[in-house]
This record gives sequence, structure tokens and C-alpha cells, in this order.
Amino acid sequence: MQQPTIFMFDALQRYRDQWHGESATVAQFETFLHTHPDAFERSSLAGHFTGSAWLVSADGMHVLLMHHRKLGRWLQPGGHADGDADLARVALREAEEETGLAGLRVDGGIFDLDRHRIPARTHEPEHWHYDVRYVVRAGADESYVGNAESRALAWRPVAEVAEGASLDMSLRRMAEKWLARA
Repeated sequence: MQQPTIFMFDALQRYRDQWHGESATVAQFETFLHTHPDAFERSSLAGHFTGSAWLVSADGMHVLLMHHRKLGRWLQPGGHADGDADLARVALREAEEETGLAGLRVDGGIFDLDRHRIPARTHEPEHWHYDVRYVVRAGADESYVGNAESRALAWRPVAEVAEGASLDMSLRRMAEKWLARA
């Protein structure tokens, strides 16, 4: 077993220890990691790992969301690992690329796990994203600049996201986790 895979198993174990109620989700991620040697490659047609950022303001009161161009929903910044098994680094890179923010930093280990289906597109079959999410904190400058992957970006109060019935369930779950930490 490769060192990055061992590192990911250890990170998943630490997550399981912190979030006892999510053992079934952790088991899905571990099984996928164990049975797919190409789990960090986008070319893995069954599914692959992605890294996302729960991008909070310096004061921790707001989260930066993007209106995803392809999916037409408000989501957190994130993207494909493309061979990088360090998903915290992937989350940080994607947050920087998708928001234009500088001075971002990863805060702690895995914050959330979410397995979700991605619909088929022209050259890509329907597949699973095994999304590993990290808290990423903004620095002093919270001015953002979107890129081609989003229609809009917006800082939203975390409490509003937790109550946002029209928002993705996983966003609400992360907001609730974040509020419970305070």
C-alpha cells in the first residue's frame, strides 16, 4: 500500500473518531480507497476523490459560496484531486483558483465527507465524487474574484446557510457542524 493511501486511511480514522455518527460514510470512503488504486485520478470512471473547502471568513461568521456554472447550485469551492492524494492541498488550491483569494490557510484535518453522484455529460459517464472537505480560513483581505467555473460568489452568514432550505443538504450540514464548534 502506498504512503499517501495510508495517510488517507489515518485521516479517515481521525475523522471517524471525531464524528462518531458518520461511521457508515467513513466506511464507504475506506472501501472505495481500498478497492480503487486510481481513486485520486479523474480517469477512474466509477468515481474519484475530490477536495473541497468550507471557506470561512477570518472571523468565522461567514462562508464563501460559489454558484456552480455546470451544476446550477450554490456550493463550496472544490475540485478534482488529479492524482494528488493530499486532499487538503487540493482543497486549498481549488479555493484559491475559484475565488482569487490570497492568504488562505487550511485549518485542521478533515471537516466533512460527502459522497454524491455527478450526472453524465457529453464525454463523461455518471460517476461518484468522494468529496473530502477541509476548513479553509480567509486572511485579512476577503475580496474575491470568480472564475469560469462559477456564475457568482457570495459571502453568506453561516447561520443563514444552516437554515437555508433551498441550499444543498451538505452545505447545511457543514454550517451546522461549524456552528456547533463555536
